[in-house]
Order: sequence, then structure tokens, then C-alpha cells
Amino acid sequence: MSVIEMKPVRERILDAAIEHYYAEGIRAVSADKLIAAAHVSKVTFYRHFPTKDDLVAAYLQSRSDEEKDVVTARREESPDDPAAVLRWYAEIVGEASCSPGFRGCPFINAAAELPGDDHPGRAIISEHRAWLTGQIAELLGQLGVTDTAVKAEQIMMLRDGAMVSGYLGRAPEQVATQLVSGARSLIGR
Repeated sequence: MSVIEMKPVRERILDAAIEHYYAEGIRAVSADKLIAAAHVSKVTFYRHFPTKDDLVAAYLQSRSDEEKDVVTARREESPDDPAAVLRWYAEIVGEASCSPGFRGCPFINAAAELPGDDHPGRAIISEHRAWLTGQIAELLGQLGVTDTAVKAEQIMMLRDGAMVSGYLGRAPEQVATQLVSGARSLIGR
């Protein structure tokens, strides 16, 4: 039995979706491709994910949970240094967006592919962006910045642009430095 086949079935299917949806796009990946990658039968696949929408929602929730865990852990490591947490986030955005295989923010990519606002993945995307924007607003508040909601939204826009900039070939340090510089301009520090 291979290492892949030793994992629980649902996890194998989700791992295949994470890999292929991000690398190739949600619409481009068929259920048959994921069934083959996960080493499961069609019956087993559909028992765990009755529709593609169910799997897309699970994929997005998994990506959201992963980012939430990382950000939460970092905030817990530096509870009294919000500036360090914001700098760290800028650095990981720079590193991620310049790394091989980076194809942009998985949530923005999915939003571009999902039809209509009623898709279950849209709610996960909205909730995740609201959570991340809220984290930034809380950190700005700890720094004594006023109008944190508006400034957090603006920093999210800078973050989105930084990811595109990195994807287009900038060095990780450049992306992080420019993201920090832009954020400082917005908050007046």
C-alpha cells in the first residue's frame, strides 16, 4: 500500500483537489482527474463529495483554515508586537508570491471562476477575506492607528497587488519592502 493510499479517503480526495485546483484552476480539473490522483473509485469519491460544489467548498475551507492557523500562531508568538506581525505577513506574502508554482491568491482565483454569488465557495471566500481584514484592523488598532477598518481594506488591496507583482517576477524582498512601505504610507508611520 502506498503512502497516499494510507491516508483517510476524504483527506486523499481533498489533497488532490488542493493540488490540482490551485495549479490548474477549478473549472479545468475534472472529477476523473481527482479520482485518479486520490486513488479512489467514483462511488467512493461521490460518497464523500456528492457535487463539485461540495469539494470546491471543502478546498476553500481547507485553505482558509490553513492560513488562519498560521496567522493565529504568529499573533500568539508576538502578542505585544503588532508591527512585527504585520512585517512578518508582508514577508510571507513576498516569499509566497515569488516562489515556484505560485499562481496567485487561491481565494481570488476561485472567486474569478465561481459562478454567481450563491455558490457555497463564495461565502467561504467572503468570510476568509473578512477574517483576514479583521486581523489587520486589530493589529492596526494595537498600533494606535485610527480608522482601522478603512485602512485594513486598503492594506488588503496592497496585499493583493503585491501578490500579482511577485507573480510577475519581482524578488521576494522587493515585494515585502514595497508592501510594508505602502502600508506605512497609509497608516502614517
